[in-house]
Amino acid sequence: MTHPSRRRFIAGAAAGVGTITLLPFAARAAAHASDSFDTPGGMIKVHPVAHASIVMETPKGTIYVDPVGEPAQYEGFPEADLVLITHEHGDHYNADTLKALVKDNTKLITNPAVFGKLSEEMKAQASEVANGGMADYQGLKIEAIPAYNITEERKKFHPQGRDNGYVLNFEGFRVYISGDTEDIPEMRALKEIDLAFVCMNLPFTMDANAAASAVSEFGPRFVYPYHYRGRDGGTQDPEAFAKMVGGDTEVRFAPWYG
Repeated sequence: MTHPSRRRFIAGAAAGVGTITLLPFAARAAAHASDSFDTPGGMIKVHPVAHASIVMETPKGTIYVDPVGEPAQYEGFPEADLVLITHEHGDHYNADTLKALVKDNTKLITNPAVFGKLSEEMKAQASEVANGGMADYQGLKIEAIPAYNITEERKKFHPQGRDNGYVLNFEGFRVYISGDTEDIPEMRALKEIDLAFVCMNLPFTMDANAAASAVSEFGPRFVYPYHYRGRDGGTQDPEAFAKMVGGDTEVRFAPWYG
């Protein structure tokens, strides 16, 4: 049964559920693209930064996800109240970027492997959560969802048990961030997800077909394809992904690569 607060969100959501949002990447970049989601607990605004880096303004504060790159890329955004880090790879975790962005009151939540890499000063502001665990920030329950490869030749990139995805449980609105993963059973088993960020690139994660199959199964209300630039021809086409997603999921595009 759908929770009453979720029904209120769906009733107030933007028109066009089941459609594909097609705004050219260049136009969205020029407009400093962001999308707003009106939830029972208040507005959530999504700011794509690059590749796997996201800034979200939420009722619980401003959340940075996997912030890497030049600190200048984050100018104009509110300072981070919370930083989530999925795993240790350089396109998700960078110590110098964190040092520039993390302020005295910023909290961090990471997987255990990244926690072990933090400076002692940074560890004092951080907590670690392993696959299947739960963290709390200002009453926001954050689930650590496994993120790993299942294809034999890809297991070296993201071994099972090390890396995290996250589900953020806002009031009447659940956000899933995949991190780097394939279409694992834990992703397919997700329930009541309102907004998802799903990776797709080769050889590191999965192709667009696998991502679309998983998304069609767990059925988020909205999904952003992200982290889709790959290696050796492994870049995935977000428009092809959108055409394969079934059900009432609305696909949102964003200028992750400028």
